[in-house]
Amino acid sequence: MILKKIEHGPFWQGIVVLMHLMTGIASLALLIMALVTCFDIVLRLVGYPQKGAYDIVRITGVLAVACALPLTTALKGHVAIEYFFHRMSRLWRAIVDAVMRILMIIGFCAAAFGCLRYGLRFLRSGEVSATLEIPLFWVPWVMAFAFAVTALIVVFHLVHPRKELIKQ
Repeated sequence: MILKKIEHGPFWQGIVVLMHLMTGIASLALLIMALVTCFDIVLRLVGYPQKGAYDIVRITGVLAVACALPLTTALKGHVAIEYFFHRMSRLWRAIVDAVMRILMIIGFCAAAFGCLRYGLRFLRSGEVSATLEIPLFWVPWVMAFAFAVTALIVVFHLVHPRKELIKQ
């Protein structure tokens, strides 16, 4: 998918660059997850299961979902219930849309804060993955960063209701 660049000023362009970097991370995580799964299946068939496959798939799965969230939000690719929304008057649609975006911003900020705290707990306790013993504190921090970027994208949609941050 090639995305067209839209000018919105340096701050929002920085958010777009971050979003593209995170999409690259999500894509790489998805590729690693698929490769590890395939290799593990093949190796299990010949009697040599891959050590740590579960750890790698678990971590890359979280990275893929979290890092894909900003792009999905920017493209408004979430599941939406449009049936009731389109039955409202234009004024009520604007009000409901604004309220929902404010709730989304609050929710993503709360999730980011919670993930920061969770990662800090992992760091203090020395939490590691089960097999490979990979430190896990950074995974919730990546999630927190993704939630924060997503909240900023929702802020853009709230402040510029009829504009797109990026085009498909």
